[in-house]
Amino acid sequence: MSKFLIASLLTLWLVLCTLEADERVNIHAFGPSPPQKIDCGKECSRRCRLSSRPRLCDRACGTCCNRCNCVPPGTAGNQEICPCYANMTTHGGRKKCP
Repeated sequence: MSKFLIASLLTLWLVLCTLEADERVNIHAFGPSPPQKIDCGKECSRRCRLSSRPRLCDRACGTCCNRCNCVPPGTAGNQEICPCYANMTTHGGRKKCP
């Protein structure tokens, strides 16, 4: 009877270890869900509403938003909130994002 009990406990332990390992693999395989995409058109319209050149501002902002998935709050400044947006430059080395 004791051999049967030991064998049963060993089998149960192996099954539990296998299930736990499988759960760990699934968590690491899929990772955390990606951040939700923002509505770049809406955010850039908000950002560029006071611009003297709204079409140019919207186009540049749209490119930056699509690459960074972030638009700083307000109509100007606050770029420290979106480092990707703040650090993007044109081929000439000027800041790309409004």
